[in-house]
Amino acid sequence: MSIRRVVQKVLCSICVGTAFLAAMNFAVGIPMVRMVLAANVAMDKQGHDHVKSGGDTKTPIKHVIVIIGENRTFDHIFATYQPKHGETISNLLWKGIIKPDGTPGKNFPKAHQNSACDTGAGGVCPNTGKVSTGEPFQINPDDKALYNVLPAPLAGGPTNVCTNNSNCIDTTHCMCAPSDATSSENGLDPDYYQFLLKGGTGLTSKTPDTRIQNVNDLLPGPFQLTSSTFPYYAYAASPVHRFYQMWQQFDCDVANATNWNPSGCLADLFPWVEVTVGAGTNGKPQAANFSTEWSPTATTTGEGSTSMGFYNMQQGDAPYFKVLADRYSMSDNFHQSVMGGTGANHIMLGFGDAIWFSDGNGNPEIPPHKVEVFSGTPNAGVVDEIEDPNPQANTNNWYTEEWLWRWRLRQAGLWRRFVHRLRGYVSGGSWRSRWIPEFPPA
Repeated sequence: MSIRRVVQKVLCSICVGTAFLAAMNFAVGIPMVRMVLAANVAMDKQGHDHVKSGGDTKTPIKHVIVIIGENRTFDHIFATYQPKHGETISNLLWKGIIKPDGTPGKNFPKAHQNSACDTGAGGVCPNTGKVSTGEPFQINPDDKALYNVLPAPLAGGPTNVCTNNSNCIDTTHCMCAPSDATSSENGLDPDYYQFLLKGGTGLTSKTPDTRIQNVNDLLPGPFQLTSSTFPYYAYAASPVHRFYQMWQQFDCDVANATNWNPSGCLADLFPWVEVTVGAGTNGKPQAANFSTEWSPTATTTGEGSTSMGFYNMQQGDAPYFKVLADRYSMSDNFHQSVMGGTGANHIMLGFGDAIWFSDGNGNPEIPPHKVEVFSGTPNAGVVDEIEDPNPQANTNNWYTEEWLWRWRLRQAGLWRRFVHRLRGYVSGGSWRSRWIPEFPPA
């Protein structure tokens, strides 16, 4: 039985209190529904769920359902959600950043996005002309400047789900006929299969996504993805979701902490990180024709301002999530367990703690670097688990490589400096405050 079918059955069978935890984040892995059930639910061999007798709990909550959306923030899905009477929510609409129709609200400047500067030795900051002497990776880059318009979000996903689909392998996994859809997923509601056969972009990958209204002239903040030219079921690009990139995007500094923003995170560098480094460099030098703005002759990260898009529930987007939010309790201020990427958050969900490389005796070990694994088998390959986010010389935020980071920082004495910088932020104390909304409601 598929996970979706299990969720449907459990939702139908629940007649007691339920807590619904929407964990939408940039960092979590596979795009499917996952579920954590209380101990009073058992599954028989056929996959049917049964509530055990004597399963009393201390609260009315009998089941906890965790829904994880890959590479999605809470506001990406719930930006315009209007809760039921008597309920509240902290989203872009409540904060006055956007209006119910998805257009900018009176507090839109609170979500303004900036370019910044984190250059390698010899690099020149584009906003100020400052020449770098080679500072290490910055979690709160300086020399910021407000974008006049966002870098154009670029297209991602298959051009055509049948004839140009990266999931196609020897004609399998293509979406050309209803049988392809049903064979790929057996747990969907029958009405949903039609959407698997639609949604191709019709565009060349990594070019401006012209399905988005005013794609080349977007104000420097959140924008609605969907419209008459961009239906909800259509493919969209995926934003970067990695550890060092995320720390830069959030732009955290205890000097910025206030009662309304105790974390000191400004969250104002999302597009800048996307267009300067994107998902990473893999140790490659920056192309001579690299640009943070798309052009037919330029090399880009292939993302643009993808991270700033949101769906509009008040116009019919994300209907399944809306039903869940309407029917059950929702945690609208849990976003992710770790400021990091897919693997870290899956590990935290399963273990409640980080994992690390060890020598087998409980002592930390330097992670693998260019280590061949499963030699002589079909699964043989080379593993690299060390990154270096320091900017390459003469670049703005183009990370050095995905490999020798911790080893080189240890050797150069920079590892201690980076950890000291991070600990300095964490020990500032503001993050320990109880949660307070980022700023007063509209």
